Amino acid sequence: MPMIDVYASADLFPADADRPLAEELTAALLRAEGVTQPGPTHLNNTGAYIHRMPPTAVNTAAGGSARTVRVQVLTPPGVLNREGQRQLVADATAIVAKHAGDPSQAQRTWVLLTEGAEGGWGIAGTAFGREEFAALAARAAAR
Repeated sequence: MPMIDVYASADLFPADADRPLAEELTAALLRAEGVTQPGPTHLNNTGAYIHRMPPTAVNTAAGGSARTVRVQVLTPPGVLNREGQRQLVADATAIVAKHAGDPSQAQRTWVLLTEGAEGGWGIAGTAFGREEFAALAARAAAR
């Protein structure tokens, strides 16, 4: 049940880019996790949030109205191995640059990978840890 947040200036992506950006980032994340055939549990519980901010809200130490993008991915503990991390950072960067319509955007795209704490992942009133995720996976496999 990962979460993806993309923070960018409101005018960086075309108006119709939000849904394709979310879909492509979700697919990249699931590939990086090793999910070869995403099912409803994966697709219904991977959230992607596109945060379009006023240009003046995006800053670097060098100046205001920066053309940077921040992609933050939160995953349950241990779902990304080192190769998956490398793959996801590369893929997310390429996806952002593609949707921005500017190959140089890759140089201004930050990808932050964060793991939730054991038991620190909650949905539907349940705090998920390894035990709860294993039970969820077993139920999905039984279907």
